[in-house]
Amino acid sequence: MLNRMSDHRLAQLNIAALKAPLDDPALADFVALLDPINALAEASPGFVWRYVDENGADATAARPFGDDLIVNFSLWADRDSLWNFTYRSGHLDLLRRRREWFTRMAAAHQVMWWVPAGRIPTIEEAGERLALLRANGPSPEAFTFTDSYPPPSAPPTTAETGTPETATRAGAGLTPPRPASPSSS
Repeated sequence: MLNRMSDHRLAQLNIAALKAPLDDPALADFVALLDPINALAEASPGFVWRYVDENGADATAARPFGDDLIVNFSLWADRDSLWNFTYRSGHLDLLRRRREWFTRMAAAHQVMWWVPAGRIPTIEEAGERLALLRANGPSPEAFTFTDSYPPPSAPPTTAETGTPETATRAGAGLTPPRPASPSSS
């Protein structure tokens, strides 16, 4: 019997170009939704963490990529947890109204990548991952919901002995190591 433990978490960054400053009346509905949506995320199964800057300001107040760009940067247990929050919760109502508040971006504006469990990615790393996606397209290092990749897998171990097994990345074709054949001298 093989044990496989998820030793990675899914990081996600998305950026949006505001049509107006956050204090503009045109964005009042969006601003009013921020706290409830953040609370919904934090209460969602699989939520791990969300970005706040060194002064305690949440991601929307931080402007690491320019004054007109807001960010959402978070960490989730897995892809399904993030998907369910994004498309199967009250967050979907916010997505449906995004054209009221944000300008359409020609370049990729959302990126995901796997990080080892227990490590919190930096906002600089998030920007690098978005740049990587924009430059090279989806890869295991930078991807989207449309072109997602599984987490890197640690070598599986046998439950009985705790010894590593030889496995492909997808886990197919598991082959236990063969003992060396005795030499006849």
